[in-house]
Amino acid sequence: MLERPWYLCFNYPLALTAIALGIFGLVIIKSATLHSADGSGDLIRQTAYLVIGVVAMLGLAFIDYHLWQRWALPVYVVNIIILGAVAVAGHSALGAQRWIGVGSIVFQPSEPAKLLTILSIAALLADPKRNYRRLRELWVPVAAIVPPTLLVLKQPDLGTALIFVVILTAMLFFALPNLWHFAVYAVGLAAVGAFAILTKFVLKDYQRERLLAFLHPEADPQGAGWSLMQSKIAIGSGQLTGKGLYQGTQTQLGFVPEHATDFIFTVVGEELGFIGATLLLVFYAALLGLSMLSVVAARDRYGLFVATGIVSMLLFQVLINVGMTVGIMPITGIPLPFISYGGSSLITCFLAIGVLLNIHLQRYKMLFGDN
Repeated sequence: MLERPWYLCFNYPLALTAIALGIFGLVIIKSATLHSADGSGDLIRQTAYLVIGVVAMLGLAFIDYHLWQRWALPVYVVNIIILGAVAVAGHSALGAQRWIGVGSIVFQPSEPAKLLTILSIAALLADPKRNYRRLRELWVPVAAIVPPTLLVLKQPDLGTALIFVVILTAMLFFALPNLWHFAVYAVGLAAVGAFAILTKFVLKDYQRERLLAFLHPEADPQGAGWSLMQSKIAIGSGQLTGKGLYQGTQTQLGFVPEHATDFIFTVVGEELGFIGATLLLVFYAALLGLSMLSVVAARDRYGLFVATGIVSMLLFQVLINVGMTVGIMPITGIPLPFISYGGSSLITCFLAIGVLLNIHLQRYKMLFGDN
């Protein structure tokens, strides 16, 4: 069977959809930072992040994803070291210690940690020495996810910790041959979650308040419920077609906090209305649907688990971010993929798409560069 040239097999729609979302994000960030002290600087930096992300995506698309399986242990160790460095020498802002500096570059390690965790845990689940037919083998991937989860909780970064759990859960659903074992895992996970919410052992007081504020935001309108109430007011005022780009009163006047990052979907809803918000969600649906092609195209268990982890990561972030701005999900501080301001998040998303592109390419067993 002759191998098809790579340019006939490349998933162009997935790459172009990701780039389109990144460009859309620039437009919304320009509006969100219009009246900030360094709005033009923020836009320039985000544009640079976008270019770096696209280049990184295209580069990773032509690196055989099996390389990450062979280097899974070093990848995992590096991931833990970087997250540990944040706890020791990280930069603090807004009551959290989530950033680390390398020279003049400051980045948030918890963002690339999501992708590194996927690449390393997937290798563990795909290990031919384990078939996970025995319940006691389940402790291996669960134990592996605990260190990065605890390290990001310490920052504190509850949103990323939840993403780690979702990633593992999605991969276990495909990895465990016995659904009864998955049910045992799910029950245990639910018990741990309930314990964390009902006690102060894991969550801090303000984190519990933010998680529960979406149920009764009016109970503390000037405190924990402020962000959610202002977000709902802004999105509701956008109605069908929105107030117009750069014309959103709630966001432009600063009533909605963090509207360039965590609450950026609020800017979309207020200024572009229901039509603009729906269009954005359609693009996300297209991105996730095209990403699923990599899940289907995976030639082996490792590729399947990596693709599943990436798709679940992106899906969870979109659902939680959009859901928390409209009041149907707890506020957890998760960025909106490709849209929220921040280089760490944007570049990580493009890197993840690059891995998916390679998994799709590998379906055709091509030799890159040979036509």
